Amino acid sequence: MTLLNQINSLLFTLFLLMMSCLVYFQFTETRAFMVNQMESDLNNTLTSLTLSLKPHLETGDEATANTLVNVIFEGGFYKKVKLIWIADKKEKVWENDVAVKEVPEWFVNLNLFEEQSKEATITSGWLQLATLKIESNPAIGYRELWRIMNDTLMILSALFLLTVLVLHLRLKVILKPLYEVARHARDVSERKFHSDMAMPSTIELKEVVGAINSMSGQLKHVFSALDEEVDSLKKHTLCDQVSQLPNRLYLTGQLNSWLSEPDLGALLLADFSWLDEIHSKYGYQMRDQTIKTLSSKLTTELPLSSETLVARISNTEFAFLIRKADKDQLSEYLHSLIRLINQEILNVDFEPNQQFAIGVAERSHGITRPQLLAQADNALQKALNEDKTSHWFYVEKEKEFSREAWRNQLVQSINNNDFIFQWQPIQQCHDNKVIHREIYCRLEIEGKIVQAGQFMPYVERFSLGHRLDQCLLEAINEGDLFALNIEPIAINLSRESISNVEFHLWLSLYLEKVTKPEKINFEISEAGVTQNLAACIQLCEIIAKSGAKFGVDNCGRQMGALTYLQELKPNYIKLDLSLSCYNNEKDQENQQNLELCRALVNIARGLNINVIITGIEDEKHLETIKLLRADGYQGYILPPTDIVEI
Repeated sequence: MTLLNQINSLLFTLFLLMMSCLVYFQFTETRAFMVNQMESDLNNTLTSLTLSLKPHLETGDEATANTLVNVIFEGGFYKKVKLIWIADKKEKVWENDVAVKEVPEWFVNLNLFEEQSKEATITSGWLQLATLKIESNPAIGYRELWRIMNDTLMILSALFLLTVLVLHLRLKVILKPLYEVARHARDVSERKFHSDMAMPSTIELKEVVGAINSMSGQLKHVFSALDEEVDSLKKHTLCDQVSQLPNRLYLTGQLNSWLSEPDLGALLLADFSWLDEIHSKYGYQMRDQTIKTLSSKLTTELPLSSETLVARISNTEFAFLIRKADKDQLSEYLHSLIRLINQEILNVDFEPNQQFAIGVAERSHGITRPQLLAQADNALQKALNEDKTSHWFYVEKEKEFSREAWRNQLVQSINNNDFIFQWQPIQQCHDNKVIHREIYCRLEIEGKIVQAGQFMPYVERFSLGHRLDQCLLEAINEGDLFALNIEPIAINLSRESISNVEFHLWLSLYLEKVTKPEKINFEISEAGVTQNLAACIQLCEIIAKSGAKFGVDNCGRQMGALTYLQELKPNYIKLDLSLSCYNNEKDQENQQNLELCRALVNIARGLNINVIITGIEDEKHLETIKLLRADGYQGYILPPTDIVEI
């Protein structure tokens, strides 16, 4: 019950008690007054009638005596009048029925008034003439008592309702600061900070509002410090100070993360030795300024800018990680890059196509990070040795489907639901209990198992992501995978599904059809969230409304801030693989990643969001990340396992 209702209830009870006391007091006093009034009236009438009848009784004028009694009796104030002549024992009785008009019968049946009667003997000297007996009519008392109490109750009820209304309105005004305090505190718990609340006039509430304003300011400072700590850590450990581009450590993490997921693309290593020439001729300031200008153009003026990571990994070496690009797109990017470099070389009056070289290594299925780096470096060295601007490292590949063949195969597989499922458990850090299981899918083509890494790039390229998501969700429900384990099942949604309105409508109907939507976790990549936050919020509202949960995958991959977490409020986040620490990395890099992960965990805890760390390889690695006090972990320590064929 709200504080307003509690105060209203208390005042209502007290006022009702007070009104009941007033009604009882009024009732008893009015009843006593009416009893006394009827008794006094009875005495006066008896005395008056006795004196009036005496002379007529002395003369024996019976008719006149009866007339006098009739005059008194017809007023209706008396129930019964009895006159007995003593001489001849003759008696005359006048009697009225007790009929009380405009008074409920139940009220009369309460017998509030006892019968009153008075008797007197009329004498003449020592001679007794007659006996007169008068009995009062209680109808008068009932009628007056009912009228008075009815008026009293109506007036008190009107006053009661008016008072309650006035108190309710007044209390709402008085307690308004408390409602503001509650709203302010709730927003603070969700990391929504507003300007300080105005001070109320009530002294006690001033202290409460002042304390909330102070607490809000301090928490805002704490959370801002956490955000600044993350930004500072990223800039200090993952960013090159001159070019403001990502450094080698960030590139290493991104390569690990990129190669762990299905994708196309390539890695380009470039050596710009002409930057050393600028240093020797014009000094380091001119060189640094040239690097800043070049870095800005490399990230904004080249094609595929949104899918390309440009990093400075040494004084003159730059790396270009190009995602979601086929060979034709890579060739176009390479030509644009060479053209841009030549423009910058001409700006400093150097010869074009001189003093720089680029090595290209295209991603292939199953390639590791060291292998890809080695191929790109070999291509770069080949270009330098042969004095060429670029060299492409070619790897013999098995015969692959053409683009059109992939399209036909994927459409057919989606229509026929030909996918094979695996899942991988996500476990709690403190007791290894399974939190949920993440679903993965594969295809069987011509008797061979095709991993998602081979066909998912084409799913995105052909805009089949939302259809694939629908297919997998329907297969999970029809195969009743929810019944195989008590833990929820997590499924990754494609980037296309986030902004696809038709998928939103379909998902809403699907979740209404599912018997246990709380056993589904939806995961959305951080890139999908940051690129279309408004559509993502709408999608997550549909998910949350049904009772299902959602999380953010690859959290921390982007260099930007994590402010989207405050608006999205996911149930959990999965830190990107690039933030994990590896036993084969340098200890310094391990420590830097640990510090960055710790800051991200603290931010998530401040928003009441669970944190799952990915890429855990073995028990030693697990013991390392337990210091972060995250909620769960996932990795090759417990690899995916087959479920059933649906």
